Amino acid sequence: MVEQEKHEPHTLTKAEIVEHVHRKIGFSKKDSYEMVERVFEEIKRRLEREEAVKVSGFGKFDVRRKRPRRGRNPQTGEEIEISARRVLSFKPSQILRSVLLDDNFRG
Repeated sequence: MVEQEKHEPHTLTKAEIVEHVHRKIGFSKKDSYEMVERVFEEIKRRLEREEAVKVSGFGKFDVRRKRPRRGRNPQTGEEIEISARRVLSFKPSQILRSVLLDDNFRG
């Protein structure tokens, strides 16, 4: 049996995305930053208006409204009212899901 290398989880940052755009497409770093920033701003603007954002081959972001409901404080057991709120959800595309669930994927 072959022992697999263990990888520490890494968080991809916006700066790294800008760097990838700069290297792969060849835009200046300033133009790469502007492009990435505009993409994220547009996604944020659409979600603020409660519009779904679908990225083909990646997934769909959706804002859902949750009604107020009764809950319990886990420390005291006291019943509390959980206020209405909006929550962001993400549903991966079939393509992304199949990549992540691939039997050959070793993470």
